[in-house]
Amino acid sequence: MKVNFKTNLNRHVSTDTDVTRRHFLASGLVVAGSLLVGQTASHCAQLPEGAGVHSNPESTVLLRKGINGQVLNRTDADFEKVALDVWNKYGDSKRRPELIVRVANEQDVIQAVKYARSNRMKVVVRGGGHNWCNPSMRNGGMMIDLTNLNQVISIDPKARKAVVQPIVSNREIQRQLNALNLSYPSGHCPPVKLSGYLLCGGMSWNQGVWGPGVGSVEGVEVVNPDGELITANKDQNTDYYWAARGAGPGFFGVAIRYHLKLYDLPKAIACSSYFYPIGEVGAVAKWLESIASKLPPNIELSLFLLSAPPEIAEKCKADSGKVCMVTATIFANSMDEARTSLKPLDDCPIIGKCLSRTVAAPCNFEALFDASGALWPADHRNQVEAIFSNAKLENLFGSVKDHFLKTPSPTSLIMFAIFTGPNIPAPLPDAAFSMSARYYGGPWTMWTKPEDDHANTQWHKKCLELLKPFVAGYYVGESDTVTYPNIAQQSYTEAKWKRLQELRKKYDPDGVFFNYTDGFA
Repeated sequence: MKVNFKTNLNRHVSTDTDVTRRHFLASGLVVAGSLLVGQTASHCAQLPEGAGVHSNPESTVLLRKGINGQVLNRTDADFEKVALDVWNKYGDSKRRPELIVRVANEQDVIQAVKYARSNRMKVVVRGGGHNWCNPSMRNGGMMIDLTNLNQVISIDPKARKAVVQPIVSNREIQRQLNALNLSYPSGHCPPVKLSGYLLCGGMSWNQGVWGPGVGSVEGVEVVNPDGELITANKDQNTDYYWAARGAGPGFFGVAIRYHLKLYDLPKAIACSSYFYPIGEVGAVAKWLESIASKLPPNIELSLFLLSAPPEIAEKCKADSGKVCMVTATIFANSMDEARTSLKPLDDCPIIGKCLSRTVAAPCNFEALFDASGALWPADHRNQVEAIFSNAKLENLFGSVKDHFLKTPSPTSLIMFAIFTGPNIPAPLPDAAFSMSARYYGGPWTMWTKPEDDHANTQWHKKCLELLKPFVAGYYVGESDTVTYPNIAQQSYTEAKWKRLQELRKKYDPDGVFFNYTDGFA
């Protein structure tokens, strides 16, 4: 039985007929769009950086009449509020688009792209606004805000497939799927939306078994630079399908629907955690490295440096209130399997120094999101660099342990996830998502007050310098590609980066969409 949900277009949608119906609608809008913004030439002149900083006032009025959502320019009362509707409260307050189109439905996206192309305005897309470096904030051009495309269109439990719009959160997709005994390799932070998460690749729960988020994307519906609605999958528009699975903020289109492959909800989820004195992090790291390949791949293993929780804070006073934490989450078929598989974590050579521990506690996705949300709280100022590394785990943590004792903020942390099992997950062959290594993580520098910006940004910068010798690559969805533009290229293998640039030239030769670096100067 297929479960259909009412969308914000006030209609029920069937995945069997959906593409045909919406392509019919899209073809009608091509005609309407020609009346709205003027017939678009098949190729317009290459748009330089900063093109379209000033839109045509008369055509903007026409755009408002043709769009069901909001069209805001810099003089509108709500412009600043909408522009700054982002997760990270620390960022460049000077960058602003010329126009913001907060679409009401999918057809608005088509109209917005056609208008931008006709008026030679560059386009940037904002999904959930969670990306730490706010790449959707550019100077000039048009921001297409997808906030209202937030529906789960359909779930087919029998076929184990779903169709979703981009602004569905990790928590919400799991909540709806779990109610049907289904799951999906969603991200860890509860408010993150599928838009940026999937476009960047998707570092997921249970990645050792399910793979990254994009590994379960079977199709993407995209509005291309010509304002055409296309479907991309392994059989059609394959270049767009490849690019949409990992290109992140450099994608040359607007993804408006994802077709997802689903999985059975694990029958047992269990969590263990161990707190050790921070001075023992080297010994703990060395031991975890020695056992990681022997643990089953359905265990998600991580090592943290963070502020001690209240119940053991007194024991950590001599270490500036800091502590080392090991977490292990298993997605198992039974609690017996979970307890047996997690048992080796009790065999740490320095288990006698453990300050506190919880072993194989039953859990579910709601509780996992609560715990993750507590580690990465909302309404903070953030700087983040997520790196991949194959260095010795002991050396990774050894390089930053003393520096971490001096962190200015109690909410900052350093974390590396450790892939378990005999094999490191290989990069997907048919996706732009490129990086793969035994360890993934880095510093998450989080604070609340603007007057603390300098101290925290300097601490973060030093942390990056200490970790740099161990970096094998970056994750484009959780790294500062604005301050450090070279990170974009370092998030891909050489071959995949080259192909991304070639596809951009092929499918967006006129530069309708901002690339990774335009519009930040």
